[in-house]
Amino acid sequence: MVDAFVGTWNMKESVKFDEYMKELGVGFATRKIGNMTKPTTIISVDGGTVTVKTQSAVKNTELSFKLGEEFDETTADDRKVKSLVSIDGGKLVHVQKWDGKETSLVREVEGNKLTLTLTLGEVVSTRHYEKAE
Repeated sequence: MVDAFVGTWNMKESVKFDEYMKELGVGFATRKIGNMTKPTTIISVDGGTVTVKTQSAVKNTELSFKLGEEFDETTADDRKVKSLVSIDGGKLVHVQKWDGKETSLVREVEGNKLTLTLTLGEVVSTRHYEKAE
């Protein structure tokens, strides 16, 4: 099921990402840089391990995990969180928990397009990607 997400995805559009970062507590300068970058996301699977690499002019991150197993993650904005990634209804659902807070990062693929929906409390941001050829 995770195979639909495998590939290289280039960001085309980002909606309300500044509001989402603000809700996370990300500082002004970092938010400005975060809003200017158009990251590329590379998703691969090796055996039972899924790897999500995010590359941009500002910062590169790499995250490897097994579906359905909780793991420790340090986020791009340096939060220490407990994460769990699962497949739910054809969506790749990543939940991060820290300090009594919770955010979800939900990836959904339709054809050659991937939508990432970030939710924290009342704030919802969407980021739209297209599959690289």
